[in-house]
Amino acid sequence: MTEARLRPAATVLLLRDGAGGLEVFMVQRHYQIDFAGGALVFPGGKVDERDSAPDLAVRLSPNSGFAEALTPFAVAAVRESFEECGVLLARGADGALVNAARLAALEAKWRQPMAKGEIGILDMVAAEDLTLALDLLTHYSHWVTPTFMPKRFDTHFFLANAPADQLALHDGGETVDSIWIQPAAAIADAVAGRRSVIFPTRMNLSVLARDESAAGAIARAGAKPPVRVEPWLEDRPAGQVLVIPAEAGYDRTEAPISELQ
Repeated sequence: MTEARLRPAATVLLLRDGAGGLEVFMVQRHYQIDFAGGALVFPGGKVDERDSAPDLAVRLSPNSGFAEALTPFAVAAVRESFEECGVLLARGADGALVNAARLAALEAKWRQPMAKGEIGILDMVAAEDLTLALDLLTHYSHWVTPTFMPKRFDTHFFLANAPADQLALHDGGETVDSIWIQPAAAIADAVAGRRSVIFPTRMNLSVLARDESAAGAIARAGAKPPVRVEPWLEDRPAGQVLVIPAEAGYDRTEAPISELQ
């Protein structure tokens, strides 16, 4: 069997401090989507070739600390959060983050054509004199779809504080619902069968549940580079299980294969 090619992808975990503690923004994928249809996920998607356009370099915050190879993934995380939930991590010419009023105008003009792939993010930031705030992203984890899956993704996850005056909301197309939820509550819903949460999402939620605040989660993530995780299969008396490296630091190293999708 020929292995499916790896597709680069990026995901962003938007965080906020709620009344009961740390909350993360999640969207529910449309049921008709072939990968993780109906699942509760973090906003994200495939890296576009235009996310690494040479002319984009001058429109990126200079102090992100990301290696050159990781930068297109970070750009994709910012772009996908704008396309999927209307949150834009960008600064205007004055150095201030885009506020709600300007965001509304940007959405009306640019969000739909960008989501349709008609334009790249460079078109918007160049025309609007914006700088993508990659410095607000923290590299969180790195997951690669197992070789036996028909579709495979090389996905980098990032954390970011959600701007206080920007309203995150699902797009009504690829995603049909959205929620701010405590990580432990999302896991509990998955265990109880109330929501579908695939294995990588559940594992990232389990680490996020260790922190009580957005600042704490970001500090923890920034203190240690993520370990590349590519699950593999091993046989057990009860059947095959997914296995991940212990050094990745998750709460479990094994899971039923049913959790993969």
